[in-house]
Amino acid sequence: MTAQQTELQNLPSDLKRELLPKHVAVIMDGNGRWAKRQGLPRIMGHKRGVDALKDLLRCCKDWGIQALTAYAFSTENWKRPQEEVDFLMTLFQRVLRQELREMVEENVQIQFVGNLGALPRSLQAEISRSMAETSHNQAIRFTVATNYGGRQEILQACRAIAHKVQQGLIQPDQIDEQLFERHLYTAGITDPDLLIRTSGEMRLSNFLLWQMAYGEIYITDALWPDFDRTEFYRALCAYQQRERRFGTV
Repeated sequence: MTAQQTELQNLPSDLKRELLPKHVAVIMDGNGRWAKRQGLPRIMGHKRGVDALKDLLRCCKDWGIQALTAYAFSTENWKRPQEEVDFLMTLFQRVLRQELREMVEENVQIQFVGNLGALPRSLQAEISRSMAETSHNQAIRFTVATNYGGRQEILQACRAIAHKVQQGLIQPDQIDEQLFERHLYTAGITDPDLLIRTSGEMRLSNFLLWQMAYGEIYITDALWPDFDRTEFYRALCAYQQRERRFGTV
C-alpha cells in the first residue's frame, strides 16, 4: 500500500481530500484551565498538551495535510510565573530530545520560528539539531512558533529591510509583499489556510498577523488537552463548508 493510499484509507469518508487545508495552524489554549478543572498543577496541563499536539501532528500526517504550525510560546508568555516558564523551557528541550528519532523515522520536517536567540542556549542547541536532522524530510512540515510575536516579527522585518535600503542593497520601490515576506520568521512557509483556536477565546493573540490575512479561523470550546481527532474532524468539516474568496465577490 502506498503512502497516498494509506492517507486516503485513514481520511474520514465525508471529508473531501481536494478541499483539505494544505496548512493548519493552531493556538493551543487552555492547558492551565484544564489542569485546574482536574485539580492538578498547571504544569500537568502543559504535559497533557504535548500529548495532544503529538496526536494532532500524526493526524495531519495520516490525513495528508502538508503543514502544521503550533503556537508553543509567545513573547508575552515570559510574563508568566518564573517557575512555569522554567518548566516550559525544560519541557521543550526534553520533548525535542525524546521525540527527534521518531520525527526522523516518520519523515517529519521540524522548523522553529520566532526570536530563538533569546531562548536558553541548551534549548537553542536542541532546536538547531532537530532542524538539521529533519531538514530533508518531506511527509509534513511541522513549524513550532517559540518566543514568537506577530508584531515583533513585522517590526524586525521592517528593520531588516530599512537597513538594506540604507546600505543601498535595495531601492524603496522594490519593496513589495514578496520581498517583505522573505524577511519574516516564516520565510519559505506557505500561509495557513485554517487557524484553529481552542478554549473558546476569539482572538489571534499576536499570532501570524501578516500570514492570516485570508486564512479561515475556527474556534472550539474544547480545552487544548482535550483536543483530539474528533475535534479536528469537526474543524475540517466546518472549513470545507466555507467559500474562500480572498477579497473577491
